[in-house]
Amino acid sequence: ISMGKKDNAIYLDTSNLEYEYAPIKLEGMKIVIACSNKKRGLGDSKYNERRAECEEALAELQKVVDIKALGDLTEEEFEKYKSAIGSEVRMRRARHAVYENQRTKRAVEVLKAGDVAEFGRLMNASHVSRDDYEVTGKELDTLVDTAWKQDGVIGSRMTGAGFGGCTVSIVKEDAVKSFIENVGKIYEEKIGYKADFYVVE
Repeated sequence: ISMGKKDNAIYLDTSNLEYEYAPIKLEGMKIVIACSNKKRGLGDSKYNERRAECEEALAELQKVVDIKALGDLTEEEFEKYKSAIGSEVRMRRARHAVYENQRTKRAVEVLKAGDVAEFGRLMNASHVSRDDYEVTGKELDTLVDTAWKQDGVIGSRMTGAGFGGCTVSIVKEDAVKSFIENVGKIYEEKIGYKADFYVVE
């Protein structure tokens, strides 16, 4: 966060901490953070279980292909070698990691091209990948599924480690007020307590 630069996202390679900036030109749009207010702790969630499943899948793949991390694979390479993974669950966890990494790379390209609409589609696809990784839960899914149905929403997804926490949405400026009202109302009705919303620069 301390390396943040106005009107830019940071594209970070967590394997070596190299990074570059990708411009976010949100003319007439805002970023809206929705906090689910679900209490959680990463240690007692299934976060560590997901990590272990990915590490096991990586070890299985390394027997058939020379890689250091799941992120080294393209989607095509993953599809070619995925049969080396000995369980359906681990295969889905690894698929999420590989495909999410490729989406992130594409996100940088579309931001550099100024294509916020495509960036929004990538955000949505990222959240749908919950089906493989299973870290969202009803709170985050309610926020995102409701967000997708609102006018003026460019994209919405969970952010962070999951199991509670926040979502991030890109919303057209003139729709922000109704977005917060509608999503907030439906969330409280379904979940039983309020979400908090932050419109950020």
